[in-house]
Amino acid sequence: MTTFQALGLRAEVLLALEELGFSRPTPVQQRAIPLLLTTENDVVVLAQTGTGKTAAFSLPLLEDLDPAQRRVQALVLAPTRELCVQITGDIERYAAHLPGIRPVAVYGGANIREQMRAIQRGAQIVVATPGRLLDLLGRDAVDLGHVQVVVLDEADEMLNMGFQEDLTDILQSTPPDKRTWLFSATMGAEVRHIAKRYMRATEEVQVGERNAAATTIQHQYAVVHARDRYTALKRFVDAEPALFAIVFCRTKHETQELATALIKDGYAADAIHGDLSQAQRDHVMGRYRARSLQLLVATDVAARGIDVSDVTHVIHFDLPGEAESYTHRSGRTARAGRSGISLSIIGLREVNKVRQLERMLKTHFTYVRVPGGGDIGRAQVLAYMNKLKQVEVDPIALEPILPTAHQELSGFSKEELIDRFMSVAFDRLLGQFRDLPDINVDMSRKDHTARAERPSSRDRFSTGRQLFINLGSADGFDKGRMLGYICGISGIGGELVGRMLIKDVYSFIDIEPDHFEQVFNAFKGANYKGRRIRVDEAQGAQGRGERPRGPGHARGGRPTGRRPGRGRRD
Repeated sequence: MTTFQALGLRAEVLLALEELGFSRPTPVQQRAIPLLLTTENDVVVLAQTGTGKTAAFSLPLLEDLDPAQRRVQALVLAPTRELCVQITGDIERYAAHLPGIRPVAVYGGANIREQMRAIQRGAQIVVATPGRLLDLLGRDAVDLGHVQVVVLDEADEMLNMGFQEDLTDILQSTPPDKRTWLFSATMGAEVRHIAKRYMRATEEVQVGERNAAATTIQHQYAVVHARDRYTALKRFVDAEPALFAIVFCRTKHETQELATALIKDGYAADAIHGDLSQAQRDHVMGRYRARSLQLLVATDVAARGIDVSDVTHVIHFDLPGEAESYTHRSGRTARAGRSGISLSIIGLREVNKVRQLERMLKTHFTYVRVPGGGDIGRAQVLAYMNKLKQVEVDPIALEPILPTAHQELSGFSKEELIDRFMSVAFDRLLGQFRDLPDINVDMSRKDHTARAERPSSRDRFSTGRQLFINLGSADGFDKGRMLGYICGISGIGGELVGRMLIKDVYSFIDIEPDHFEQVFNAFKGANYKGRRIRVDEAQGAQGRGERPRGPGHARGGRPTGRRPGRGRRD
């Protein structure tokens, strides 16, 4: 088998790897490191999340740095602050025997002046999120004019998060003769565009099939009615007492709502999303890494950079809209050569989406049933017995009662004691789950049931739940752009948006009633080009032949004299 010594790394780095307990490189490290050490060309590396890509670029990055030069010689761009912190920590460990080499993490949510001072003290490597790095460039607080290598880590995710213009501005601040290393789990059109536009004489390393799912992950799905998804989630957790999972939701609001419900029901859970401060995020992640939490409820963006090696399950409480997002989510489990489960809890209308993911990712999704009462009861009993076997007996604490216990129970055989203990200790536990109803959808009747569950468009949008928003054609919105904007902010699918009435400075949009609150809450505190977005529920059905009674109108439909959206601009 290939060793790190065979890859051509310097002795100081090999010593650090040995102290860290790393003896064998992963496949992506075997392929990428020798190439990055020898080629002067730009390189694209495609490999699944959790396969060791960070070491694949960090180790060769350390080869040519000059510790005597205090200026920035290498730049690593990553989509999130968690990933920045993780990469910086890894580089510090790999450079433990390289005196004078200092990486600095630069990301939003932390004190920018402290980051500026850290760079001024001398940093050969800057690991940054695009937004914060642009801020520093605008303040002339960082000089990228001597950068020799730029690493674009999780390039597909940076593009999905809308960083393309930021990347352009940053790369224009670096020397034209630098080397660029692009690392990505998927190779979509936007990543290809970046490679074509910003890279030259590109060489490519591909580990595994392009855009395919990791083979160490079992992909599963369960089908329930929408109203039973939360119940199904709890049952899967109850049936796997050793489960250690990340649960994905689409929006920050759903993430916090789900975590709050789980905590209320007695589960060790918490949420991580973009509305948390850096201190709050660090606190939640510290508890999760210490396994004080069993469930981490997260949005896609917040979960980037979570590198916890023993996550057993990734649970999709909401399926993502893109195959790339599913790949990144699932990559949070089965890390460092381990196996894991990616479980989707879906409604009937999402079965076709699972089939599409199967085709796009070239993998099989196994249908699993939501555990019943008997399954959960047995799992809980087995977990308790396992805990019983591992418990450390404290004879001093038990000294007052042990003689009496031995005297009272000495007449029973071992088998009789086990039988009686099971009856007393587990009867209530088994009874707690015995009568749980079956919430699995009958898949043999799925076509009929799906049609019955899918109301017509007329029925779905007939209840008058209509969103008023102070954006319109004067802001450059037509129906297509408004649809994309609503879905992008709220995380809902386009099928949940009905008819629209776009005026010059305001609009009315039909939202499927069950998702109205999600959309409404997603816009709280939102801004559009520096102006605060105002949303409200219209009190009528604008554009459907009814008299308008939304914001800016009296109940009878007569204008109040103030045009919606023409108030103070925040």
